[in-house]
Amino acid sequence: MMDEKKIARINQLAAKSKTAEGLTPEEKQEQLALRREYIDSVVGNLARELDNTYVVDEHGNVLDGDQLMALCAQAMMARGELPGNMLVATVMSNLALEIFMREHGGVLLRTKVGDRYVVEAMRREGAMLGGEQSGHLIFRGYSTTGDGLLAALQILRIMREKEKPLSELAGLLTPFPQKLVNVRVEKRLPFEERPGIGEAVARVEKELAGRGRVLLRYSGTEALCRIMVEGEDEDKVKVYAADLAEVVARELR
Repeated sequence: MMDEKKIARINQLAAKSKTAEGLTPEEKQEQLALRREYIDSVVGNLARELDNTYVVDEHGNVLDGDQLMALCAQAMMARGELPGNMLVATVMSNLALEIFMREHGGVLLRTKVGDRYVVEAMRREGAMLGGEQSGHLIFRGYSTTGDGLLAALQILRIMREKEKPLSELAGLLTPFPQKLVNVRVEKRLPFEERPGIGEAVARVEKELAGRGRVLLRYSGTEALCRIMVEGEDEDKVKVYAADLAEVVARELR
């Protein structure tokens, strides 16, 4: 996405071009370059959006990628189309999805964040279904990348087969409350080198008692530590995430 300063500059140059003064040769070149960058940005964003699937049920509730993967995994297991009953997703997928797969005789294989890691694991393990919480679903029997239209057709197929509304089908999975916090950091030290962080994580994990998760990871593009906490009690999850954010900010200054 193009930043606001560049968009403001595009508008400024466009306004000046309509005045009697007009644009200088340098400004014309700048305007052309900015317009090209803007078009590339729009096309890139559109392509990324087409990779993902956004589904809303008849009551206006938005279904996330984890709910869609649970729905598709169950249908594919019933048809015998999911080798090893394996679903591939990233570390960001909700714990409820992992529990769902286990309770239905399947397994959830987690990867690092990013669809390329999901695809790599799918190829390595021979898995036929994978995706991300964002709604990026990969049906390897049809495609080796996310395809929003393909995923939408698969959802419609399940609705037709089950003859049930989407709201009822989506009830297969109730995600655990999840809180994400981004903390700006000055250092990107391995977390195990900061005992204070390890102790804070251990305290939270003890409180969660196996019914939740804590995940810390660095952003691949920004000076940020991303903290994710999920559990059954939303209020406690928010408190745990805020506490961890304070510790991380202090330890990585």
